[in-house]
Amino acid sequence: MNYILLGDLVERLSGMPLDEFTRKNLFTPLGLTTMGYKPDAALKDRFAPTEKRDGQWLIGEVHDPRAALLGGVAGHAGLFATADDLAVYAQMLLNGGVWNDKRILSALTVKRLTTPHAIPLGDGDLGERTYGWDVRTPYSGNRGELFVPGSGFGHTGWTGTSLWIDPDSETAVILLTNRVHPDGKGDIRRLWNQLGTLTAAALEPSRPEGKPVMTGLDVMERDKFTALKGRHVGLVTNHTGVDRDGRSAIDLLSKAEGVTLVALFSPEHGIRGAVDEKVDDSKDEKTGLPVYSLYGARPKPTKDTLKGVDTLVFDIQDAGCRFYTYESTLGGVLEAAAENKIAVIVLDRPNPLGGVEVEGPVLVAGRESFVGYHTLPVRHGLTMGELARLFNAERKIGCDLEVITLENWRRGDLYDRTGLRWVNPSPNLRSLTETLLYPGVGLLETTNLSVGRGTDRPFEWVGSPWIDGAKLAAALTKEDLPGVRFVPCRQTPASSVFKGKECDGVDILVDDWSRFRPVRTGVALACALRRLYPDDWQAERYDHLLGNAAMLAGLKRGASWQKLEKGWQTELTRFRERRQPYLLYSE
Repeated sequence: MNYILLGDLVERLSGMPLDEFTRKNLFTPLGLTTMGYKPDAALKDRFAPTEKRDGQWLIGEVHDPRAALLGGVAGHAGLFATADDLAVYAQMLLNGGVWNDKRILSALTVKRLTTPHAIPLGDGDLGERTYGWDVRTPYSGNRGELFVPGSGFGHTGWTGTSLWIDPDSETAVILLTNRVHPDGKGDIRRLWNQLGTLTAAALEPSRPEGKPVMTGLDVMERDKFTALKGRHVGLVTNHTGVDRDGRSAIDLLSKAEGVTLVALFSPEHGIRGAVDEKVDDSKDEKTGLPVYSLYGARPKPTKDTLKGVDTLVFDIQDAGCRFYTYESTLGGVLEAAAENKIAVIVLDRPNPLGGVEVEGPVLVAGRESFVGYHTLPVRHGLTMGELARLFNAERKIGCDLEVITLENWRRGDLYDRTGLRWVNPSPNLRSLTETLLYPGVGLLETTNLSVGRGTDRPFEWVGSPWIDGAKLAAALTKEDLPGVRFVPCRQTPASSVFKGKECDGVDILVDDWSRFRPVRTGVALACALRRLYPDDWQAERYDHLLGNAAMLAGLKRGASWQKLEKGWQTELTRFRERRQPYLLYSE
């Protein structure tokens, strides 16, 4: 309604119809030949159809019923355009109002048009819009997962149109569809999100200070592998061990002058990260080197597998979650190296969940296992290098340890701010969003609940045959969890829990990475399941990854997530103090 009023104001103040005003003052100066209201019928073959009105397909006629009643010209709808014309318009805005050396809008107008303002979203939550654009609201899904919230602006249209403009990277993402054809039921939201994510991932954003983040592998490569000269190396790695250009640590070390690569060691999921079961030993086809599995018969290197090795190099991207087994593999490597008097060099990588926030109960001493190597909270905020330092000291391992540190990484940065290529660390963590959700949703997968394995959205959806998705979504929405929304959705997993059975459940949509708390969200989900389905959801196994019987007892008594979260704060405070001596990076 505000835009209808705005269109009317333009007409009253300019003294000319809205379509004439926009053509004269905007479209013609930009050289746009296909953008405008009530398009020429000669272009009919180029129009995308929408739905039927009075038995006739709408082709080249406005789809919005209000705009149709207003004669096809309105402030809120009725505009036709091609992607090419929209690209010109977007570039003009990115240029500060200039196109082809001609000023179309004043710089002040562009600034006022694109400056965000806080708006209420309901239930005390705030979002952001500009005078004309969406910035950060529940409708900002076309931004994708990697463009930084608050840095850009965009719009989506009812028929399936989408435009997102990101001034930081000088990028515009345009997608025009006719999702309402033929029956008005098409859903384009996920494609919008994926397109925004893939576009941002293809860019190489610069650091604010102009210096790129460099992993330990990048640093060692830059320094010509000096730290490994004359060494006989066993490399613990997988497909995530790549440099900024995508070259693997295996290839780089096998060719490094003065370095002898003797053997390879792989964690869970294998050297290529494609196996979702126990992994056998093998041989690397490219180098001919033996690949010793550390996820199967042996959890850590043995004396036999370390023959001829004087240095173990560890280069694996972690998921930032206590029960992710790559951290246990790191601990086992430190132990084996100390037992065999071998040095360890960790090539550090960012914690994808950032290095500031810590969440969840701390693992109770005595509950250590391969899915809980040490007494850490679920989300610990440490890099692999920092974990190695903490493990080595607190477990009194006594390993000869060196960490090749990251350069230009800040603790407050989640992975999307690093500019580094994202490589999915395992078969069911297929995106950075799933990695972000994993510490909370992953806690539930030991129970009789599908967490999306066997679907195209592992850890972004949970469900079961006994869940009412609408009821669960409504209950979770009432919890007012920051940065996340819940939408009822049915899925039929093709594998894992409830294979081949239709399940009702909820999609979990993260729309503000800076405010989202994965463990809090996962615990709130567990509390909702306990409250709504006390006889169906089997909560006992929830403690398997949680590692905290007191919290499980509170959950079973019906405690709220707020009370459970309060209960782990004392140990979390102690952990923050414990980890302080081992931190390598500032905020």
